[in-house]
Amino acid sequence: MKKLASLLIVSVLGGALTLGSYKLFLEEEEISSNLPLPSTEETSNFIPANYAENRSYGTNADFTEAAEKTVHAVVHVKNVAVFNGARNPFEFYYGGGRSEGKAVQGAGSGVIITPDGYIVTNNHVIEGASELEVTLNNNQTYTAEVIGTDKASDIALLKVDAEGLEYIPFGNSNNVKLGEWVLAVGNPFNLKSTVTAGIVSAKARDLNPADAIPQSFIQTDAAINPGNSGGALVNINGELIGINTAITSKTGSYVGYAFAVPSNNARKIVEDIMEYGDVQQGILGIKGGSVTPRAVKELGLNTTQGVYVAVVSPGSGAENAGIKENDIIRKIDNIQINKFSDLTGYINSKRPNDQVEVTFLRDGREREVTVTLTKYESYRIKSIGLEVANASKEELRGYNTEHGVKINQILRNDIPADELAGKIITEINNKKVHNIKDVERVIEDKRSSDPIVVTFIDESGEKQRIVWR
Repeated sequence: MKKLASLLIVSVLGGALTLGSYKLFLEEEEISSNLPLPSTEETSNFIPANYAENRSYGTNADFTEAAEKTVHAVVHVKNVAVFNGARNPFEFYYGGGRSEGKAVQGAGSGVIITPDGYIVTNNHVIEGASELEVTLNNNQTYTAEVIGTDKASDIALLKVDAEGLEYIPFGNSNNVKLGEWVLAVGNPFNLKSTVTAGIVSAKARDLNPADAIPQSFIQTDAAINPGNSGGALVNINGELIGINTAITSKTGSYVGYAFAVPSNNARKIVEDIMEYGDVQQGILGIKGGSVTPRAVKELGLNTTQGVYVAVVSPGSGAENAGIKENDIIRKIDNIQINKFSDLTGYINSKRPNDQVEVTFLRDGREREVTVTLTKYESYRIKSIGLEVANASKEELRGYNTEHGVKINQILRNDIPADELAGKIITEINNKKVHNIKDVERVIEDKRSSDPIVVTFIDESGEKQRIVWR
């Protein structure tokens, strides 16, 4: 199994193939890490939001009002994870030892988003917890329940049994501007209720374009350290514009670069969990990548910014609206699309059947169409920690097979994602699978005591098998 580079503390967010897209002609950028943990029923209609335009305060910004509004609504989250020492099937396959049973404590932050106790945090803060303890700024302590999680975005929703809590309303992260003042509120190094200030350094930041995992973070230079994970990034009005999630650092501590999940994306995920129990992913139905100098030269493009459409999925909203290969997407709902992460960040805040206005270039002429987003189809084999999706003909040809589903996402940290992500599963329990419906049928038909045998194809074209018992 491949080793992570020494600058990484924890691997960057798990991926979701939200657009069913890959990157084309991508150039190298820095790789970032999740913030490490320091040792130690209502529907979405009830989530408060304030979508008023942000005011500009220039150099005379007064942070006291925003800090006072938010510091009591950011909580300390304590995670106790108990490992029973059960053998991981991948340890046998790739080599490794048995983990000893033990309890590990970690801590992070969370943001109260409703007065009746809903709290948003990072998935990596609470992942694997057998107990979750939430402490408010006034030292009141509650046991928290996990309502739902989305590993792909690193967002989790918790609930405590309380009423009348102070909370932070959601702001509109689409309105955030470069250079705008922001505050990071959290519990770095277990120092409760810490507020730091900075500016928005960048938007739609993809930390590792080469990994084919679409990301779209808000970058800030507000000081964020281990323990800030899951805390609030707020504007000068005290509105939530992001959930602090990751840093880039060789030391594990703040060096000037910090990243937050935009509030529009976090709010959509929370609403989905409340209403549907899982995340509803809408897709355009294209594959492509950012327009880069290399793409301009090799493809003879007449623009230097946008998203180049390499493939349009059959039956997708993009195809139905008339988008074609070689088109270049420049705007969605009048929001400028300069690179692939601009597109993924905006689409991640939408649901299947939502309509978006897409402006694109074709033969040098600008056109506009209305696209109805379709649903991204996937199936989670929860017992073994894999999410699979239907594979395209191109993906099947790449592995020299006529049938199978692709491993879209690894749901457990103890499974080597770099060894399996993107591989094609051709059989489960010795039964051929052509799509996720086949996978679901095989899994539901098996007895609970039966093992799960997964046959997949590796890069060399050889079939490999792994048995989960």
